[in-house]
Amino acid sequence: MSRGRVSPSPPPLIGLAHGSRDPRAAATIGEVLRAVEALRRGLIARPAFLDLSEPDLSTAVGMLRSECGVTEAVVLPLLFTEAFHATVDAPTAVAQAQLNSGVELRLGAILGMGEDVLEALEDSAARAHIGAHEAILLLAVGSSRDEANAAVHELAYRWSQRRLGPVWAGFATTGEPSASSVLARATATKHRIGVVPLFLAPGLLLDAMRREATAIDAEVAQPLGTALAELVVRRYDEAMAAAHA
Repeated sequence: MSRGRVSPSPPPLIGLAHGSRDPRAAATIGEVLRAVEALRRGLIARPAFLDLSEPDLSTAVGMLRSECGVTEAVVLPLLFTEAFHATVDAPTAVAQAQLNSGVELRLGAILGMGEDVLEALEDSAARAHIGAHEAILLLAVGSSRDEANAAVHELAYRWSQRRLGPVWAGFATTGEPSASSVLARATATKHRIGVVPLFLAPGLLLDAMRREATAIDAEVAQPLGTALAELVVRRYDEAMAAAHA
């Protein structure tokens, strides 16, 4: 009787997030990657962080090599825009981790702001009971790169074309307009407004915006979290397909 061959384990997926001083952020990234593992049987998915949280990418890769004997892995930046973290920090971290560990690392695409992200935002707004006629502040972190902020404005425009109320992009750090000014405009024009964060995980920036929104009786939706697990799996498959093209 012949024995069936055992399929080799797929290269692990490392979700590379920005990192935060708020421990809830790292915990949520862990939840996203556990959801990824549940969607793709046999796939190991681990978190790593660019800053402020642990482990960093070199440490995460080293742990995978020592624990699982891996020789290759896919690194996916859990980021929405082609800002500095995606275009500079992530490739630099990948190059350094590969040099440190000897593990072959494939850098995949960012999450982006495609249809799947927009649908997740719509679901998030619905769960927060933000009405179809209400204005929405699409809250993003913001970037020093104008192109990255422009992509958030474009996403807000796309969303506004499929609902009754307006969608206005606003930024928590760098970028115009500021999220605070969008809330102020809504108050001045007597628009009822809700806040929907283009965030994967909770953190201090979102807490600050929640306090501002609560002061004007605005609903604030939850970060997208595990709603994007299927997208992460898709980005992994795309990276693997590109490697074997």
